[in-house]
Amino acid sequence: MRRCPRLVLTSVLGSLALLAGCGSTDAGSGAGPGSGGLEVEAAFYPLQWLAEQVGGDLVTVSNLTRSGAEPHDLELTPRDVAALADADVVVYVSGFQPALDDAVAESDATAFEAGASAGLDLTYTPIEEGEQHQDEAGSTDPHFWLDPTRLAKVAESFADTLAAEDPDNAETYEKNAQALVADLEELDAELEAGLADCTSKDVVTSHNAFGYLAERYGMEQVGITGLTPEDEPSAAQLAEVTKFVEDNDVRTIYFETLVSPDVAETVADEAGVETAVLDPIEGLTDASQGDDYLEVMRSNLKSLQTGQPCP
Repeated sequence: MRRCPRLVLTSVLGSLALLAGCGSTDAGSGAGPGSGGLEVEAAFYPLQWLAEQVGGDLVTVSNLTRSGAEPHDLELTPRDVAALADADVVVYVSGFQPALDDAVAESDATAFEAGASAGLDLTYTPIEEGEQHQDEAGSTDPHFWLDPTRLAKVAESFADTLAAEDPDNAETYEKNAQALVADLEELDAELEAGLADCTSKDVVTSHNAFGYLAERYGMEQVGITGLTPEDEPSAAQLAEVTKFVEDNDVRTIYFETLVSPDVAETVADEAGVETAVLDPIEGLTDASQGDDYLEVMRSNLKSLQTGQPCP
């Protein structure tokens, strides 16, 4: 995974103290100026969405990853660092965005590390063959939100964190979290039923973002590239995946909205199969097939039902 340049955080925090109060809203696509509630900085879209659902009107949430940007490539601006200094809570995944890990360590905000706080194991264990995938063994696979049951655990844990910061509103955070869990359980049931009888269980994707989804619903992910979508596969890797597609009657290669479809289209052209969007929901853009996490996940379900296919 590509590492971002490290910021000299101590000096930035000191020199930009006057900017701290204005950093939150501009840092990303947050909920707007707060009215005395908790200020929450979220690392990227799924964490922003979760924080908004659990916090409701009692929190102001900002997204540190700008709309249309790849969260893997996050580089913090001085304004972002100032916003972190002013935040009450930071929601992130350790090991995914190194620049943010460094900033969180320097901030006085309460750090909600989504995986550890909810007791999730986010260690990447490759099942694919190939040197590239094996080299990533033991690194962090942050894409837990593509399994709604994992996201539900994070929601419940996040409610506890907000309650500790704002005890007077603990009951509200708990109710919001339970409402979100109910929505996620409904989504999980739809995915389980909709993917139960697919002709093919092999999901070939442009990069390895869908391991948790595949594991949850009895499928196997085959990624053309590794955990970082910008990695360029070698000619040997492309040939290996193309042969897999041909040998296993795979009908669709999936690509995503925030990166180029060129790699998926290359394999699809060589194997004579179709391409389709399968969105890891790392961020929302005008090209996203839905206005929020739930809508995009249901769009992913339709895409898989068509591409696998599933009766």
